Amino acid sequence: MAAPRVTMEVGNDGVAIITLINPPVNALAIPIVAGLKDKFEEATSRDDVKAIVLTGNGGRFSGGFDINVFQKVHGAGDVSLMPDVSVELVVNLIEDCKKPIVAAVEGLALGGGLELAMGCHARIAAPKTQLGLPELTLGVIPGFGGTQRLPRLVGLSKAIEMMLLSKSITSEEGWKLGLIDAVVTSEELLKVSRLWALDIAARRKPWIRSLHRTDKLGSLSEAREVLKLARLQAKKTAPNMPQHQACLDVIEEGIVHGGYSGVLKCLLLLRAPEFDLYEAKVFKELVMLDTSRGLVHVFFAQRATSKVPNVTDIGLKPRGVRKVAVIGGGLMGSGIATAHILNNIYVVLKEVNSEYLLKGIKTIEANVRGLVTRGKLTQDKANNALKMLKGVLDYSEFKDVDMVIEAVIESVPLKQKIFSELEKACPPHCILATNTSTIDLNIVGEKTSSQDRIIGAHFFSPAHVMPLLEIVRTERTSAQVILDLMTVGKIIKKVPVVVGNCTGFAVNRAFFPYSQSARLLVSLGVDVFRIDSAIRSFGLPIGPFQLLDLAGYGVAAATSKEFDKAFPDRSFQSPLVDLLLKSGRNGKANGKGLYTYEKGSKPKPDPSVLPIIEECRRLSNIMPGGKPISVTEKEIVEMILFPVVNESCRVLEEGIVVRASDLDVASVLGMSFPSYRIVTFSKLVWSGGIVFWADAVGANYVYTSLKKWSQLYGNFFKPSRFLEERATKGIPLSAPVSSSSTSRARL
Repeated sequence: MAAPRVTMEVGNDGVAIITLINPPVNALAIPIVAGLKDKFEEATSRDDVKAIVLTGNGGRFSGGFDINVFQKVHGAGDVSLMPDVSVELVVNLIEDCKKPIVAAVEGLALGGGLELAMGCHARIAAPKTQLGLPELTLGVIPGFGGTQRLPRLVGLSKAIEMMLLSKSITSEEGWKLGLIDAVVTSEELLKVSRLWALDIAARRKPWIRSLHRTDKLGSLSEAREVLKLARLQAKKTAPNMPQHQACLDVIEEGIVHGGYSGVLKCLLLLRAPEFDLYEAKVFKELVMLDTSRGLVHVFFAQRATSKVPNVTDIGLKPRGVRKVAVIGGGLMGSGIATAHILNNIYVVLKEVNSEYLLKGIKTIEANVRGLVTRGKLTQDKANNALKMLKGVLDYSEFKDVDMVIEAVIESVPLKQKIFSELEKACPPHCILATNTSTIDLNIVGEKTSSQDRIIGAHFFSPAHVMPLLEIVRTERTSAQVILDLMTVGKIIKKVPVVVGNCTGFAVNRAFFPYSQSARLLVSLGVDVFRIDSAIRSFGLPIGPFQLLDLAGYGVAAATSKEFDKAFPDRSFQSPLVDLLLKSGRNGKANGKGLYTYEKGSKPKPDPSVLPIIEECRRLSNIMPGGKPISVTEKEIVEMILFPVVNESCRVLEEGIVVRASDLDVASVLGMSFPSYRIVTFSKLVWSGGIVFWADAVGANYVYTSLKKWSQLYGNFFKPSRFLEERATKGIPLSAPVSSSSTSRARL
């Protein structure tokens, strides 16, 4: 690949075309920033240049600042690696240039790319160009002046929405808001931009420096009220993310003291008014925070999931999947069907009788209508999606399907029967996938002769919303089938993570101790609702017992049985779920669980379960001396999550995942493990996923804690060999597994 570069061509009309070239998205790498400075200085000094047009190569303007620089900064701990772009380039060389500059924008202008464009004196865009400032998703703020220019171009409320929610808009919406001056075809983009720049030079069009505008900001009192509401909302939705408040601080500085002052001066992160800093420095301060480390790690980890050895690197091309059959219209099946029809993949939904089929179709319709109600889907797109769905009661429509996804109850005999039937009903190229969450795929497909086509497509509930798709392969699954399912996953807007075959696969296998350790703590005398509260404070959306209510006790009992059978040496068999079922409770499904559920209100602890919990403790009979143990909130979190780290170590050693960062991505997207900095018990730590978090806490601390608890409470807490080895040798858990271990890998 050619080195990143910036070119300049001067036409006979006196317009210099400066072009960013850094495929695939023209990221603002350090050589690009340096090249821009050189070319703008040259264009400004040349007598034959009347005006300038800035554009990007390959149908894209710029995807923003090169995030690889963040990794280098984090690795070296040296923030000086960040170039000065905000003042030196965008203000001095672009906005204050003595010659007019027009941005010719196409494809996308995100982050620093949009900030460059906003520094220009006009912006011409091609249709459906994506515009946005998504920096907060990486733990930083727009650092090239975007916090000042966007509010002045689109209005304060819209700018805050775009920045705090990392919400992009199209060029058409940008034109209506005033961010874009004209939308023209791709073919006319450069021609119109050249003429526009010449018109500015001739004073036929206004020469606008967006940093100096105030007409869309409203009065100071109005602006402060908008900012006040935004701060309150950010505290609710992102309580542990300092970049949100820092962004609002910088915006306010510019509104109170002027746009240029907003670029130069802002409040220090975390509200320390005694410091007086440049916007670029706040950006750099945020880059060095743990928040950014965790979020940047997840960003690159998510990218890495698309690289699977012996699948994506052997020259295979994905086959088209146009028609998918889904067997089972329950909660998971209907969600899976919804995900496909929303992305223009034809779905045949099969059920065992008309009643179940109608119920499944109505659930899919409700899923789609819900998206329309929440403004995430237009009515036209919803209507088109529902036309892609057909319900059936037999296999007659399966003769031309490209993939089947089985989503029935976790019954081995039923699944084996279905796969034997599918082998006869489907064409020979058809992918045979199961949505099982725990059952070994070799058992599911053992009565077929099509082992190379059998694969796990493990969605997470609700399947049309949750972003993770765990792709489970056996030793016999063909690389082509894996690649095809990875491609479908991306089409339906999922993040596919390829894992090996075992009970629970990667995510449920790593997290099976999560619920068991919570129940163990209850048997040791710890309050159920205190446990949930501690886990929520840590950063997970709900605690293990509210999750138990949500999943349903029948599902919990079935999955526990599988894990007890697969890992008897380290399972804790609690009587709690059986006792709850015997009392007629089944969680949220029947409105009777550990919590009470009323429409329009949040779940509330149900005191009537306390006698059941006491009976559970009596039957377990593990409280030391018959008395409840005394633990802090910190110890509750660690006693629940350190066993998850321990099992994750076994997953890594056995090669169930390609790399440790795959497990981080899966834990964040599948289990909602926090990916950002979390405040736990007055201590700040960064997360970035389960393994990344464990390395931040320290493998030795995890190991010694588990060893202590195993001596007190039994083998459930016994440290794994992998964890012990890494802890005693000082090797990070995320370091690659040795070749001897890799040779045993499931992948």
